[in-house]
Amino acid sequence: MTTEEQISRTPFPNSKKVYVNGEIHPIKVAMREVVLSDTKLSNGGIEKNPPVTVYDTSGPYTDPNIEIDIRKGLPRLRESWILNRKDVEILDEITSDYGQTRLKDESLNHLRFEYLHQPKRAKKGANVTQLYYAKQGIITPEMEYIAIRENQRIELLNEQTKAMRCQHDGHSFGANTPKSKITPEFVRSEVACGRAIIPNNINHPESEPMIVGRNFLVKINANIGNSAVTSSIEEEVEKAVWACRWGADTIMDLSTGKNIHETREWIIRNSPVPIGTVPIYQALEKVKGIAEDLTWEVFRDTLIEQAEQGVSYFTIHAGVLLRYIHLTADRVTGIVSRGGSIMAKWCLFHHKENFLYTHFEEICEIMKQYDVAFSLGDGLRPGSIADANDAAQFAELETLGELTKIAWKHDVQVFIEGPGHVPMHMIKENMDKQLEHCNEAPFYT
Repeated sequence: MTTEEQISRTPFPNSKKVYVNGEIHPIKVAMREVVLSDTKLSNGGIEKNPPVTVYDTSGPYTDPNIEIDIRKGLPRLRESWILNRKDVEILDEITSDYGQTRLKDESLNHLRFEYLHQPKRAKKGANVTQLYYAKQGIITPEMEYIAIRENQRIELLNEQTKAMRCQHDGHSFGANTPKSKITPEFVRSEVACGRAIIPNNINHPESEPMIVGRNFLVKINANIGNSAVTSSIEEEVEKAVWACRWGADTIMDLSTGKNIHETREWIIRNSPVPIGTVPIYQALEKVKGIAEDLTWEVFRDTLIEQAEQGVSYFTIHAGVLLRYIHLTADRVTGIVSRGGSIMAKWCLFHHKENFLYTHFEEICEIMKQYDVAFSLGDGLRPGSIADANDAAQFAELETLGELTKIAWKHDVQVFIEGPGHVPMHMIKENMDKQLEHCNEAPFYT
C-alpha cells in the first residue's frame, strides 16, 4: 500500500494554507493564500502586491501541520456536525449482502482498509439531507462552510487593491449571484429551491463541504477508475490525491475491474472531496458483465453498499425508457452512454420498462437515509453533433424533469447530467429546455 511518505504532501509554491473561522458555527474553512511578487513600476519604483486567496480542494495534503496516515484516513471534519444533529444511528456493521460477503472473505484481508468504518444511517422517520434541512430553514455548518469558502476572502482584496472595482457585468442568462458576498442564508435558499446541491454523504465525514449550482463558482469533476486489465489500490489512491491537488472539486470513480469495493473504501477514507459513482457499472460486474442478468435486487444492494461506504452522488440512468429506444435507430452514433446502453439492452431483451424508472421511489427512500444526491444520467445523449438535440435526447430530458420532482418530494438532492457533442448555436436550446423541464436543477457536462 502507498505510504504517507509517498503521497504528495508538498505545499504549492509561494502558497500557504489559511483557515477562516465561522461566525454561526465553530468551523474553520481551509483556503490557499498565494504570495504575489512585487510590481516593477516604469519609474523604477516597486509596488507591493497583497496576497490573493483562492479556493483550495487539496484538503490536508498541502498543510504540513496536519499528520496524515492513509491507513487511517483523513481527519473526520464533519463527524461532530453530523452526530450533533441527533438524527442518525451508527450501525454495528455494514448491511449490504455484497459488503458482508466481501468482509467474510479472508483472502481479501491484505486489501482491506485497516480501520473498519462503521456506517451511519438516518434514524427511522428522519431525513438527513441538506435539502431537507434547507427547507426547514436550518443553516447547517456545511452551508456556512460553503459560504465562507465561495467568498475566498474577497473582502480583503477589495480593501487592498482597486483592481476588483474595475470589473464589468457580463450576461447572466438568468443567474443571480450576489454582487457582494455569498451568505450562509443565500446558500440555504439556493439549496432549498433545488437550484444548488451539497453532495456530502453522512458516511464521508472526511469531505470538505462544497456546492454545485449556477449561482456559485464553477466546479470541476475528475474521472478516475481502475480496469480489469491494469491498476491497483495504491494507484487509485494516488490518482485521487493528485486529482484533489490539481483542483478537482469532485471525483467520479468509474472502476470496472477487480476489488472495486475495497478500492473505493481506500479512496473515500482519503478523499477531501465528494466521490460519485455509476452504480450500474458495479452491478454489471456482479452479474459477470451480462446486462440481461441485471435485477433490481442486485442494483438495490449495490446502492446500499456504496451509500454505506460514503459515495455522495449516484449517476442513475432512470430516464432511458423502453419507448424512447427506437428514437435512436436512425442516429449516426446510436446510444453512446455506457449506462444508457446497458439499460437499453436490458429493456429490449426483457421487453420491460427500465427498472431504475419503475423503482425510482424506492431508490429515493434509500438515498435520503444517507444524503446521497442524484446525478440523473443522460443515457440518450448524442455521441456526435449530427445527433444533437434530437427526439431521443429531449424525450429523456423531459423524463428527467419528472424524476427530479419525485426526488424533491423525498427531499433528495438532484443535478442533471448534460450532453456533449452539441454545436455552439444549439446550446441555448438545451439550457432553455433543461431549465423548463427540470425546474432549474443544476445542469452539468
